[in-house]
Amino acid sequence: MMHENLLGGPPETYLPANEEAAAVLAAAADPAVAAARFPAYCAAWAALAERALAAGDPVAAYAYARTGYHRGLDQLRRAGWKGHGPIPWEHEPNQGFLRALYLLGAAAAAIGEDDEASRCEQFLADSSAAAYAALHGSAG
Repeated sequence: MMHENLLGGPPETYLPANEEAAAVLAAAADPAVAAARFPAYCAAWAALAERALAAGDPVAAYAYARTGYHRGLDQLRRAGWKGHGPIPWEHEPNQGFLRALYLLGAAAAAIGEDDEASRCEQFLADSSAAAYAALHGSAG
């Protein structure tokens, strides 16, 4: 799935898949099961943040999303990311991080952290136009 970057910018970053964590998250009624078993799995933290936002608890959503975001930053750096550049939404393992980033911004906005909400929005747009479109299209 590697693509040559013809524009001379930073290369795309692809997080490694974790099929076992994905299966646990898909099978569990509670995403906390997957987060506890696989604490580095961003998609579990994003699922917890989504659930907390839907339940009207933006503070918990913020904490869950921030955890997923920071765990994802660690993984991105290990994958060669240098602090900027494309993180393709089309690569499924990247989606947990991108969802956590989006949800961090949404939760930040819900608690009045407008500067952080703006930074998250910009980071998401800069990282993946497809993620920005997909997540804003599905926003409730």
